[in-house]
Amino acid sequence: MSGVLNERACRLTEYLLAKAGELKVIPHTLENGASVVDCGIETPAGIQAGLLLARICMSDLGDVQLVPGTLEGQSLPYLQVQTDHAVESCLLSQYAGWKIDVDDFFAMGSGPMRAAAEKEDLYRILAFGESPAKTIGILEANTLPSVNVVEMISEATGINPENITLLVAPTSSIAGNIQVISRSVETALHKLFECEFDVHRIQAAYGTAPLAPVAKDHLSGIGRTNDAILYGSSVTLWVTGDDESLQEIGPSIPSSSAACFGKPFLEVFKEANHDFYEIDPGLFSPAVITFQNLDTGNVFQFGQTNTALLKNSFGF
Repeated sequence: MSGVLNERACRLTEYLLAKAGELKVIPHTLENGASVVDCGIETPAGIQAGLLLARICMSDLGDVQLVPGTLEGQSLPYLQVQTDHAVESCLLSQYAGWKIDVDDFFAMGSGPMRAAAEKEDLYRILAFGESPAKTIGILEANTLPSVNVVEMISEATGINPENITLLVAPTSSIAGNIQVISRSVETALHKLFECEFDVHRIQAAYGTAPLAPVAKDHLSGIGRTNDAILYGSSVTLWVTGDDESLQEIGPSIPSSSAACFGKPFLEVFKEANHDFYEIDPGLFSPAVITFQNLDTGNVFQFGQTNTALLKNSFGF
């Protein structure tokens, strides 16, 4: 295929760069010509940068907004995500499925550069891939990537470094915090995919999650952002097909289906030696999921939130 996801992400990234000063992001050009955009490491990139970052991560096929909310009566913003292209925006673009590990640099890689690399099995299973002229990647990291990181991405995607743009933000920043917590729908899609549900039955998706307070450091930020999704998010999916399959798969989708459910994410992360890919993948899912069947009109809801854990995690 051509580069539809990357083209859309490139256009929105150009808009972000045109407003770099206003958005408090800092673009850098590396020696090999690659563009690296600091969205929260050495600059206080804020709310608007974070919302744009989330949309770029979804290849601009979803809408992300801050909306009012409460946590046991206490006022707290929530991140609201909606999309009519859930598979493309969430699974094929937003999911952080690329482990970027080069020299002493590590990051969770997401965005449409994954579709250009096609390193993950899901691209083969969903029969999707792109060969774009330019690519966009989002890195969850607390340091900027080096030339060697870009060279690895260039080799994997077949795209010259000067046509690669990487947007980088740590979880312990306003923009990075927003980018991660905007993944309520994405976690639901990926969990369904891993459970071998036909994700093409999903016609539209909506999710909310509490916006955790920005943490004092990167590790604490990882804990808070994941807790926000695992214990506070709620996702609604509009699907087609039969009811029986929804009733059968439903109980295994929310985070409560994982054996380690109920533990703060930092505790789970520590037990996995701080390796995301060693954690029970069943945990990475929303707290509550609701299926609305467009063919039958029936509604099925599964899961539960844990406000007490969230208040403790968020420092209330």
